[in-house]
Amino acid sequence: MSDLSAFPVTKRWPAKHPELLQLYSLPTPNGVKVSIMLEEIGLPYEVHLVDFGKDDQKTTEFLSLNPNGKIPAILDPNGPGGRPLPLFESGAILQYLAEKTGKLLPEDAARRYQTIQWVHFQMGGIGPMFGQVGFFHKFAGKDFEDKRPRDRYVAEAKRLLGVMETHLSGRQWFMDDDYTIADISMLGWVRNLIGFYGAGELVEFTQFKSVGAWLERGLARPAVQRGLNIPQRP
Repeated sequence: MSDLSAFPVTKRWPAKHPELLQLYSLPTPNGVKVSIMLEEIGLPYEVHLVDFGKDDQKTTEFLSLNPNGKIPAILDPNGPGGRPLPLFESGAILQYLAEKTGKLLPEDAARRYQTIQWVHFQMGGIGPMFGQVGFFHKFAGKDFEDKRPRDRYVAEAKRLLGVMETHLSGRQWFMDDDYTIADISMLGWVRNLIGFYGAGELVEFTQFKSVGAWLERGLARPAVQRGLNIPQRP
């Protein structure tokens, strides 16, 4: 049996099945990337809820796993060389799981890097910008009298959606007919933008026909539907 006792995170979130990959997460757009990925590839795992309402992400135990205090993070008892691997940052986790299992990342070197570039596009653009739209439109920012910050992020979100629209025109997925970690990285964020954030009208989402069709295809996948609700919110 795998021994994960050297990792302080297991003191707060004991592993009932230490032989399985341990996922520490919350069903946010970043968190569901990894739960969707795990559901898609069929890799057994044990999930632990990191409750932001209790500031779990600020605890010493969680910070020992991710010093940045963000979800998701994983602890794989069967990492490279058979040694446990702690890992944070959702994009890095997606790439690791794809390479570990040989799934959802093209084998061809050129297409592999092209897939990874879209994951970085999401990490550097889609996530931060859509998140700012959510703050200024749905949360505390909506009360700001000065609407210039909101308008700035709305304009950038529309620009990014335009980039996606142009690329997805005539394609089923970001890598043509291949569903990959590039798609997984973005599905939760686009869903959140027009759903939970309620910003569909604000960013004129209906004009992005190809993005809308891609989102529908992605959300229709059973593994995506399961992953969107893992772990269950408290």
